[in-house]
Amino acid sequence: MIRMNRREALQRTALMMGYAVSASALAGIMKGCKAAPELTYQPVFFTEDQARIVAEVAEIFIPKTDTPGAKEAGVPGFIDQILRECYDKEDQDRFLTGLTDFDAEARKNFGDSFVYLEPDKQLQHLKAVHDPAIEAAKKGNGDDKPFILMAKELTMLGFFTSEPGATQVLQYSPVPGAFKGCEPLAEVGKTWAT
Repeated sequence: MIRMNRREALQRTALMMGYAVSASALAGIMKGCKAAPELTYQPVFFTEDQARIVAEVAEIFIPKTDTPGAKEAGVPGFIDQILRECYDKEDQDRFLTGLTDFDAEARKNFGDSFVYLEPDKQLQHLKAVHDPAIEAAKKGNGDDKPFILMAKELTMLGFFTSEPGATQVLQYSPVPGAFKGCEPLAEVGKTWAT
């Protein structure tokens, strides 16, 4: 029978545990224990990392308040689908290149991917990219929209055509105007254009 003293048992357990959890624990420590944002849909056009960046950008443009934000309204999935199904290859490539550059710039300026930045740093980075793009668009520099303006346009389109955007934010009336069945023509007045 082999006898092991308590100190040796603790050392072996610590060594064994170190091997079992070191990779994931180290990754958590390196990321500051901040997990990547959870995706609410399965991306088809984007990779999961790209989808997370697009979701965070959309949520900054339309955050959750007393009404749903872009994520809750399904905007990231809408952007994924419309880029895949409706945009031509050149525009798809421009969007993806801009998305890659946007994240690379965040890494360069803040030391981490856009999705892992603190909210104030995300906003700061987005504004640093967005504001010059708006100024360039006002001056009419180029017909091709940069990534950030494409993302903003798709976010707005996706949100305001979603159920929460159309019914909780916009003034929605499923049947506009009152229905008056039998009215004498004299009360209606002229009903045609000249």
